[in-house]
Amino acid sequence: MRSRKRRSFFTIVILTAITLYAAAILPAYAAEENPTGEFAVAALNQYIWRGYELSRKSIVLQPTMTVAYKGFSANIWGNLDTKPYYAGTDPDKTYSSAWNETDITLSYTKSFGMLNIGAGYIYYSLGSLNSDAADRLDSQEIFFTVGLNTILSPTLTVYKEIDHYHNWYFLMGVSHGFALNRMISLNLAATASYLLSTDETTYPKFNSGAGPMSQKFSNFHEGALTVSLPIKPASYITLTPMVSYIFPLTGDAKNEMKGFGLEGVAPADRNSSFIVAGLTASFSF
Repeated sequence: MRSRKRRSFFTIVILTAITLYAAAILPAYAAEENPTGEFAVAALNQYIWRGYELSRKSIVLQPTMTVAYKGFSANIWGNLDTKPYYAGTDPDKTYSSAWNETDITLSYTKSFGMLNIGAGYIYYSLGSLNSDAADRLDSQEIFFTVGLNTILSPTLTVYKEIDHYHNWYFLMGVSHGFALNRMISLNLAATASYLLSTDETTYPKFNSGAGPMSQKFSNFHEGALTVSLPIKPASYITLTPMVSYIFPLTGDAKNEMKGFGLEGVAPADRNSSFIVAGLTASFSF
């Protein structure tokens, strides 16, 4: 385990260095190549990832930085839990840090008329999400995406875990924006997912009591409806309040989302539907 942690640490350091190097050198070619970049910070009432409850009763701050050049992009994203949730009473179980996740994404996209095609790689550096959890393993995914530049901008993205949490994850989405005036827009979006497990130990099917079974999960997973209101007070600054409703698409998904929920409540009584709201401030360059 120690060698695995060391390998994960050096991988995250190398990828971070590559991203920061890109952020440093690309602006030097702005006049010739027109690279782009964005820095943003989101403040949300909860961290929900693919329908899983990863925080409870606290504000999370999620900074992110992206640089892009001729279809290539590099992104660093993190999650800071201002009050990590702990359901136990052991005073010796404390958090060394509220920063519990750092993700690095490298990707490439290309347009062919109305068709957009892309592919990429994600490294998830994971910290302990509650003090009773076993030592969590970092995760790696590759993904492929296809979209259409047409009404509702439909997209399909396929993610394949290549490290520890063995599964395929299919995410379908549609969205549409309305310009309300020169400063404010209204964006509506909806997504639906399908989770195909290839290992019953990391992604099992759960029973009606939210207990794991010896079967692999294979069904539609979570849906999300999102309303956002981007506001541009200046050319390079955008403030975006948003609200999302996240919910299971099937009974199997409801049981599984409860089973993987944070501890402190009996599995069958845990939430499987969530309202996530917050504000994102972004600066583009």
